[in-house]
Amino acid sequence: MAEHILDSVPGTVSDVFSRELPPVLTVDPGDTLTVHTLDCAGHLERRRTADESVPRMFDERRGHCLVGPIAVRGAEPGMALSVRLESLRPDEWGFTAAATSDTPLARRLGMTAEDAEWLLWDLDADKGTGTDQYGHTVSLAPFLGVIGTPPDEPGEHSTTPPRTFGGGNIDCRELVAGSTLFLPVTAPGALLSVGDGHAAQGDGEVSGTAVECGMTTRLTVGLEPSPPIPTPHAVTPAGRITFGFDADLNEASARALDAMLTWMTLLYGVKRGTALALASTTVDLRVTQVANQVWGVHAVLPDGAIR
Repeated sequence: MAEHILDSVPGTVSDVFSRELPPVLTVDPGDTLTVHTLDCAGHLERRRTADESVPRMFDERRGHCLVGPIAVRGAEPGMALSVRLESLRPDEWGFTAAATSDTPLARRLGMTAEDAEWLLWDLDADKGTGTDQYGHTVSLAPFLGVIGTPPDEPGEHSTTPPRTFGGGNIDCRELVAGSTLFLPVTAPGALLSVGDGHAAQGDGEVSGTAVECGMTTRLTVGLEPSPPIPTPHAVTPAGRITFGFDADLNEASARALDAMLTWMTLLYGVKRGTALALASTTVDLRVTQVANQVWGVHAVLPDGAIR
């Protein structure tokens, strides 16, 4: 199995999803990649003050600054691409913004432009802590907000909303090192793109940003010819996870639970009604994020919860 290194430089980055973008690298199943990604905005330099303007990778960016697409030989629609996250190390700095955009949630909370806030973080990956300019310190639990493949439809597609097929901007804080995310292959070669490093985030990502940062990620890709469910799912240190995305929270919740019930019927050899009853005693439904045009919900079945 080969090892590959990718950095965020012109020619390896994009800010849209598209099956028409040429791959920046082609790898084999089982290959491992070490990928350095910039923060979501593609900042090329550290922001020292809230109002400082610093260079970005894209002068007029359309979406997240991502590395990719990366083609995987043999990947075909109907399979699942597995992305095993071996390690994630945040850069030395990051930011969190709040009330900087006019959104329905910001309006509901009574936030206006006068309430805008930027937290500028010093990140210590060795200690696992981040400290902002006011002296607040948080524990780090790094992950990538965006791990995805393009929609099947031609053209360019926004990186903002996560999708039932292809994943993308999932923003699930459980996808830490030791996790494997399974994504439906939507196009030949899979065409994986990754980025949007988060050094820390709560469920919901309620301000619209986490601790946004550059990230060095070591990951291994593989293929599952017959995945147990046709939508994004994961095996993580927190347990097995399924996802639901929709503009309606009820539908997003139902989609996440529906996928989990299907997985449970296969895992335990039970009827769907039995799976629902077991899920009611063991499965957590969590709001993944509220920031990306659609609701994200993930269902978590902890390891060992059913014996």
